Amino acid sequence: MAEPAIFFEEVNERQGVFHRRAFLLGGFAGVGLLALGGRLAQLQLLETQRYEKLSASNQFNFKLVPPPRGLIVDRGGVILASNRPNFRLMVARDKGVDVPATLAILADFVPLDDKRQARLVKDIANSPKRTPVEVMEDMSWEQFSAINLRAPELPGVTADMGEVRVYPHGGAFAHVVGYVAKVNKDDITDTGPNSEPIMYNPGFRIGKQGVEKAYDLDLRGQPGAQKVEVDSNGREVRHDPNGDIPAVPGKEIRLTLDADVQLRAEQVFGEESGAAVMMDCRSGDILCMFSGPSFDANRFVRGLTAAEYQALAQYERKPLFNKALTATYPPGSTFKTMVALAALDAGYDPRTVHVCNKVWFWGGRPWHCDEAHGAQDLKGAIATSCDIYFYQCALWVGPDRIAQMARKFGLGQIFDIGIPGQKAGLVPDTAYKRRTFKKDPVWHPGETPSMGIGQGYTHLNPLQLCVQASRIANGQKALHPRLVRSIGGVEQKSGAAWGELEVDKAHLQFVRDAMAAVTTGHGTAAAVADLGLGPDIKMAGKTGTAQAVEYHGGHGAHGAVGEWKLRDHAWFICFAPIGEPRYAMSVLVEHGGFGAQAAAPRAREIMRVALLKDPELRAKIEKPLPLPEAPSGPASGDVVPDLPPTPLDPNSQPGLPSGTPAA
Repeated sequence: MAEPAIFFEEVNERQGVFHRRAFLLGGFAGVGLLALGGRLAQLQLLETQRYEKLSASNQFNFKLVPPPRGLIVDRGGVILASNRPNFRLMVARDKGVDVPATLAILADFVPLDDKRQARLVKDIANSPKRTPVEVMEDMSWEQFSAINLRAPELPGVTADMGEVRVYPHGGAFAHVVGYVAKVNKDDITDTGPNSEPIMYNPGFRIGKQGVEKAYDLDLRGQPGAQKVEVDSNGREVRHDPNGDIPAVPGKEIRLTLDADVQLRAEQVFGEESGAAVMMDCRSGDILCMFSGPSFDANRFVRGLTAAEYQALAQYERKPLFNKALTATYPPGSTFKTMVALAALDAGYDPRTVHVCNKVWFWGGRPWHCDEAHGAQDLKGAIATSCDIYFYQCALWVGPDRIAQMARKFGLGQIFDIGIPGQKAGLVPDTAYKRRTFKKDPVWHPGETPSMGIGQGYTHLNPLQLCVQASRIANGQKALHPRLVRSIGGVEQKSGAAWGELEVDKAHLQFVRDAMAAVTTGHGTAAAVADLGLGPDIKMAGKTGTAQAVEYHGGHGAHGAVGEWKLRDHAWFICFAPIGEPRYAMSVLVEHGGFGAQAAAPRAREIMRVALLKDPELRAKIEKPLPLPEAPSGPASGDVVPDLPPTPLDPNSQPGLPSGTPAA
């Protein structure tokens, strides 16, 4: 009987299926192994360097380091703003760090009251993770070392040494140089330099006022970086100094200011409120720009308390206010020089005489003067500052010509000196009246006499009046003030490169002679303006007393009497030497009373410093004494014997006999 063949066929078929499947699986496995081997070869052979770098970047990190801020110096290299070492304490939010408990421990080593701790807890909570927040600056060495010894027990705490801005002269330059302060959220932008990561560094500061603010980007420099090894959580393990990227220091800003002149201005003002601005009559360089009373810029770097800032802000003499640029005042009689030049330009005869009897009736009302000057011509009226003369002179020339002349001398103008905050003030004319007073656009004749003595609508700042005095003294150039001399060694445009002064030179000489008469003879400043530097070094000037408050009803106070804030403002503009002007200046004493009593003596003291520092002028002042007469020679027939040279003795002094002990 034959065996059934179906069994053999089923076995063969199953074996064939198995072989096919094994072959396919083996093929897939082989392809997988080939792909894996190829990928491994690519990673280990072809991309070795790339992954080595990625591995190193996981192991190492770069920590931004603020660059040294650029120095600010005066014309002679005296440092006005620099940097010094600073021990600081910082706390960062991280895993496992109990911020309130950490601050409570730190309070045992540094002064941290409860309010400050609560504020720091909020600041640290709002900062990015592992970003240090500054807890304290200017720690003592004892505090710094005590915290560093306990560093292993204080996770998230760092005590290191950075740099802090310092202003060696305190408040003398505060309004010009300004100050730096911590970055706040309003300072950070989405684009531009203020969007860079360095803005979040706890030691980074930016300029907040003056030159520090205006030239902040130049002073910042370029940040560097420290190469540090980190663990898997991003915490620093060690520092690799070989991988550091050095920071690029900021540029040096050299100002035209003279530290000695500025410091003298601070001394003579004391607690008085006002400003002093001095310019070089030849170049336009600003040697002095002082506003007083001032404030200590170093306090703003560390951070003022609310009480300290409130005390400064509420003080009636406004120490935070830059009175040299931002404040405007009626110029008083200093404006009479512009009225005189406008009148001369219009054909006015300077020999014209007006009689001053202390009161002049015109327009249905009395117009007053401080005293009865009698008959005066134009030069005499400038010297004695006769208001009644200039009431009538201004009426003759008119407001538009006066305003046109005043603008030629920089009044009512904003100058690009590099720092913000200037106010243009106002030199009024009939067009101004039409623009501003829609209900009464007509310039009334009664408004002109007030303009003629620097009152009424006219308001100017001390910088503008210094420019006016400088252009009068120079006589040729339309000088512009220059405050920044160089940036990173690059010289800035000279103040004498702004064109010619288009005013008749004879008229300017007349006004200079009249200003010289102010400080001599019967002039208003004759008793207080003598520099005491000899007959060749004299000062010309013009006093001004500007009414600040209406006298009616007993409110205003003429001169230095009554309540301080109701008194007149005291002005003095000047230049020296008279024959060859080098320096010009304006001095304002806010509510100081009469210009001759409050402003002129201060101007004299400041001017003396500038003149004595000028080598050419000092040579004229320090003239050698005349030689004594030589003794008569020997009588006829006498013979002077030749004497042997005196032997040198180490114990003798010149002029003493040999052997005499030295004192």
